[in-house]
Amino acid sequence: MKMKSVYKVPDGKLIKIFLEYNLPVKTIKSITIAGDFFAYPEESIQQLEQLLQGKPLDEKKLETMIKDFVKDNQVEFIGVSPASITDAIMRCK
Repeated sequence: MKMKSVYKVPDGKLIKIFLEYNLPVKTIKSITIAGDFFAYPEESIQQLEQLLQGKPLDEKKLETMIKDFVKDNQVEFIGVSPASITDAIMRCK
């Protein structure tokens, strides 16, 4: 199933999620994260998208995974947070 979400972070930026997921087992098949926010290093968004492929579409697990990714890879987001990215992903569900 293919879904799209556009989410405006309160006092922040716009996040666009293009998500394809496996409905019977509720896992992410593919995901694209875009928007008018910034991430440093720039390639971290692509790395995060790769990390999320095959993972369960579960809010708590996704947020923990994204927070750990940000911490472990010293990613800096400007205009969004791991929680807001998680919110945008879950809006696709």
